[in-house]
Amino acid sequence: MNSRLNAPRQCRELPPFLHDLLSSPPRAGKGVHDWLFRVARHLHAHLPASEIVALLESRVAHCGRVVTWKEILDAVQNSIACAWQLNHDAAPMTTLSKWPAVNREQREAIIKNGYGLADLWELSPIRIEDNQEHTEEIVDRLFPGNPLLCCGESNSVFDTKSREDWRGHLANCQLIVPSPMSARTGLTKVGKESAHALANTGPRHFLVCEFDTGTTDEHAALLIHLAGYAPLVCAVHSGGKSLHGWFYVRGQTEEKVLKFFHYSVSLGADSRLWTPCQFCRMPDGTRDNGKRQAVFFLSSRPLELT
Repeated sequence: MNSRLNAPRQCRELPPFLHDLLSSPPRAGKGVHDWLFRVARHLHAHLPASEIVALLESRVAHCGRVVTWKEILDAVQNSIACAWQLNHDAAPMTTLSKWPAVNREQREAIIKNGYGLADLWELSPIRIEDNQEHTEEIVDRLFPGNPLLCCGESNSVFDTKSREDWRGHLANCQLIVPSPMSARTGLTKVGKESAHALANTGPRHFLVCEFDTGTTDEHAALLIHLAGYAPLVCAVHSGGKSLHGWFYVRGQTEEKVLKFFHYSVSLGADSRLWTPCQFCRMPDGTRDNGKRQAVFFLSSRPLELT
């Protein structure tokens, strides 16, 4: 039977060479990522971005590995700048809105509930009530065992070492990648070997939501609200004007985690922290201005790293 006769209407209207590309996606390990970009570049001339995502998702569903919705979305987004067009007079292509705009009405409604930083502190199962450094024990709780951790005194001074190799030094760091690393170094996007790269960042364990507009009481109210959707395990003050909420997402599907983060961004969370290797504030570490990055919430829930 001719497969094109049973294809969706949007597929039947594509040129033959695109049908051929779509009918033979590569297997895992044979260039799936590059194929997504290449095909998306041609599809922009025929379909809206949302339909391209759905079409590519169906084509790689059985390629031999999990191809996340985010990977497909990134390919569609990144290919727009060099997309092939039917004619040079075509209108500029528009991108998918990767992150939602802030829903100010909903954000304000949550904040009006009256919760604040004092409430977040009262809700914390573990409270740090002295002026001693507790960085080491907090990191032990967040990262049990002896995983590789990427930590830094700044964005230019950092390293990836085992948990035990870091012991005794973490209080002087202001930054940490909120997931274990898979290797001591990896290649950056420009091909440079680095201790801090997406290529050597392991599977996501925590998703960090940072709010830096408004007051800390407002940030606390938003984190308390989000804790109803995902487990809040730590809340860190930046030593400046924001709160960082660490949510435990290990083992959840990328789609589920992305949906949660979309909602967080709609309440004002910084979208940059979606990137797994993005630095966030070291719990109870020391900011470059000398201020303590105080922990206002810490879960007593045991976390597994295996």
